[in-house]
Amino acid sequence: MRVADQYYRTIWVGEGHLPDVQIIDQRHLPHRFHIETISSYKQMVIAIKEMHLRGAGLIGVAGAFGVYLAYRDAIRSNQSMVFVDGAIAEILSTRPTAVNLKWAIDIVCSRVAENFTLEEKTHIALDTAKQLADHDAESCLLIGTHGLPLIEEIGERKKGGVVNILTHCNAGWLAFTDYGSALSPIYLAHRKGIRVHVWIDETRPRNQGAALTAWELLNEDVPHTLIADNTGGHLMQNHMVDMVITGADRIAANGDTANKIGTYLKALAAFDNGIPFYIAAPTSTIDFALAEGIEKIPIEERSGNEVRYVRGLYNGNIVDMLICPDNTPAANYGFDVTPARLISAIITEKGIAKANSEAIKKLR
Repeated sequence: MRVADQYYRTIWVGEGHLPDVQIIDQRHLPHRFHIETISSYKQMVIAIKEMHLRGAGLIGVAGAFGVYLAYRDAIRSNQSMVFVDGAIAEILSTRPTAVNLKWAIDIVCSRVAENFTLEEKTHIALDTAKQLADHDAESCLLIGTHGLPLIEEIGERKKGGVVNILTHCNAGWLAFTDYGSALSPIYLAHRKGIRVHVWIDETRPRNQGAALTAWELLNEDVPHTLIADNTGGHLMQNHMVDMVITGADRIAANGDTANKIGTYLKALAAFDNGIPFYIAAPTSTIDFALAEGIEKIPIEERSGNEVRYVRGLYNGNIVDMLICPDNTPAANYGFDVTPARLISAIITEKGIAKANSEAIKKLR
């Protein structure tokens, strides 16, 4: 996608033999555009855990590149497969909710045969990670293609009027390698000339909506308005939202969906007001082995400091500001689970499916 009229992906490799991995360090957005070089698996672990990069799809691809770096580290420090296996376990432990991480790492590991040399395994891991990055971008474009008619239909019903779409967190290209999931249909609609407007939840506590989604839409010239997290219900009651589209971090086999904390509340408000609520995600986000999501999907708990402090620009510097009395206890659940009954449909690269076991089984 576009950054100041230049094309970028969120993650890529440099030139040369067994190159380093480069990422857009999203902690600095929207105020600074910074490219970080990842030169070891340990650096990738930190990047995933501390959210230099985030989003289910991107976490998966980053994990795959992390496996490649683990093999490269083993070569450079004369280590055995015991080192690599330990590194893979460490990468897997970084973010427990998003299923894409295990999915991508399992694919890399399955392609590395036991009888290959460490050098050969490293090259296979690199090639596989690059293929997964391409696959992620292609899947997101297909999600946009399948989701576009949903926006077109509302636009036609409104006789060319503006289609108002509410989204939560960031499920744009910054959450994947390109295009995104929830934002992909919006980008395609905008490019087709359909009049769209996006309501962006700020998405506390890390403000991914304010920092990332707003930055994306600004770069793509898509009309948008930033709102406080608790505004959505009011907008829906007053007929100012036509549809809701969010991403997902894990979808259970019955359609229950884990996404950024606060998504469940948006789904409840949409259901109460008769507004379609869509999940957009690649099929790699579906955990077919998990029968249902309520109380079953592991919910990441992060540092309370993310709630107690807010990050922003002050006198040209990015700073963290305390917003509560010092030593205030804070809980910080990263995700919640939206029951399948509240979801109108799930938009995937394979098509649109109802949020039920029978329909989801066909996506396997």
